[in-house]
Amino acid sequence: MNILIETLGWIASVLIVGSYALNITGRLHAESKWYVWANIFGGLFFVINTYFHQAYPSMVVNIVWVIIAIVMIVKRKKKD
Repeated sequence: MNILIETLGWIASVLIVGSYALNITGRLHAESKWYVWANIFGGLFFVINTYFHQAYPSMVVNIVWVIIAIVMIVKRKKKD
């Protein structure tokens, strides 16, 4: 179980930092579905990882992060 939790944490790091890096270099726009989904999955994986490590402040930040990304998806679907 520990290996799974740590793997999710590392995947979360790659998804969030990777999408951010691609965004600030102009390769991936913040409105892109790939950017938003990377943030949703990265945030969810961080929630699992931080809960396991009892890092509750970080867990709350990531819950908010996921909610923001979900709101973005919902707003986008309303435009389409």
